[in-house]
Amino acid sequence: MSKAFINGTIYTVNDKMPLSEAVITEGNKILFTGTNEEVKSKIKKNSEIIDLGGKLMLPGFIDAHVHFINGGNYLSGLNLRDAKSGAEFVETLKEYSKSDNNGWITGGNWDHEQWEEKKLPHKDMIDPFTPNIPVFIERIDKHIGLANSFALNLAGIDNNTANPSGGEIAKDENGEPTGILKDEAMTLIYSVIPKPSAEQNYQAALEALNEAKKNGITSVHDISSIDDIQVYQQLEKENKLTCRVYTILPIRDYKKSGDKISRELKNSDRIKFRSLKAFSDGSLGAGTAWFFEPYIDNPSHGLPQNILLNGKLKEWAQEADKNGIQISTHAIGDKANAYVLGIYEEIKKQNQDWDRRFRIEHAQHLRDEDIQRFSQAGVIASCQPYHLYFDGSYAEKKIGPARTKNAYPFKTLLEHGTIVCFGSDWPVAPLNPLYSIYAAATRQTSDNNNPGGWIPGQKIPVEDAVKCCTINSAYAAFEENIKGSIEPGKIADLVVLSENIFKISPEKIKDVEVDMTVFDGEIIYKRNLA
Repeated sequence: MSKAFINGTIYTVNDKMPLSEAVITEGNKILFTGTNEEVKSKIKKNSEIIDLGGKLMLPGFIDAHVHFINGGNYLSGLNLRDAKSGAEFVETLKEYSKSDNNGWITGGNWDHEQWEEKKLPHKDMIDPFTPNIPVFIERIDKHIGLANSFALNLAGIDNNTANPSGGEIAKDENGEPTGILKDEAMTLIYSVIPKPSAEQNYQAALEALNEAKKNGITSVHDISSIDDIQVYQQLEKENKLTCRVYTILPIRDYKKSGDKISRELKNSDRIKFRSLKAFSDGSLGAGTAWFFEPYIDNPSHGLPQNILLNGKLKEWAQEADKNGIQISTHAIGDKANAYVLGIYEEIKKQNQDWDRRFRIEHAQHLRDEDIQRFSQAGVIASCQPYHLYFDGSYAEKKIGPARTKNAYPFKTLLEHGTIVCFGSDWPVAPLNPLYSIYAAATRQTSDNNNPGGWIPGQKIPVEDAVKCCTINSAYAAFEENIKGSIEPGKIADLVVLSENIFKISPEKIKDVEVDMTVFDGEIIYKRNLA
């Protein structure tokens, strides 16, 4: 059915005609965009007319980095993100344990850097009220987890267990595990945690889709598994998949299960596969991001992942690249970013040329000499601006002012011609693109200690931040010709906001709401304004 959206302020993200007043859609495609006067002659008799009342319309948001089904599970599970102290952390978990004592307690998303006393939690804090319940709760960055004694015993972790390559089992002065596991050490626990059932994943996906539509998100780049993709395929068959999914599978799975992936990954209008994800290091908050120089608050340089050191990442990435598959690699510390850029540069020299669009996920801390390497090698910086809202409150304490000057360097990357796309990393951060735009434009931090912005020289205009959430994210998935802007022939994925984010103070953008989400030409969400 044809729809005419009139009397709007439409930011098209099309440089040839950035602003318009009206849009006509036919089925799931954009037919026309122009002035209210121009649109009159093109409205059909049976067209549905939607008066935008001057509201701002943008292309549907594209979140370039999510853990979608995991996020859906988080919505209905344990939430420790809001705990502001160790005591509050314990009390929240204690109450939750009373109502959920069948099976494992997982999730959590705690952040000790936001507590009054910024110390990592200890198993002794939770053992007294979970003597018979296995607990493994992750920090918000998913690079540290806290296990209670019951879970450690199930995983066979004791004072004789050695650190796996790329991981750390934290131990006290007596050699006893504290319950804190970092990066690859977390896999020891994951191996004994039962996988969610297909029905649990299905329900979590529905929860995630509802959250996406409320936030104007019509596409996501999902760090997926084969099981996740099967859920998306089922939802697509049932016409319930109200968000396009660009799936990014673990590079290890590609090597182990290439035949299964080839059989089961059939690209469709709403589900696509063309990318593999690898890890090169951990996170800043966990103290496992890999740096050239040691941390200030501990003597470590971080934890480079084993596949980086043993050459497997380069080997697997080179093979996948030969098969026309994009490589997306997690890198946070400056050494990790430099190392991954080096791998990409070598692959580019050795393999046949093609439109490969390498990605580095996060790209948080860069040396001056490495920033220009992104554009030179055609590497996309897939960044999560809202992470700086939290990191900015403690980064200097961990790595000092010299290294933080190039933290989240969005402006410099863009000035060098790098394609920068934005995502949330949900559930690490809320699934709200407006938070990304707010953080990129203001660089405010959670401690309110940076009123002018943390590293204010890296602020970017709101227009650029919007492009990073739309057309640039479409480009990062090879889809800039079909979505990411409002122009004839593209998919009719649109969002209408409660305020014009180009006119208000950038500090107010975080309070703006989504009034309407249009997916595939259909209105799938309208905010209740009563």
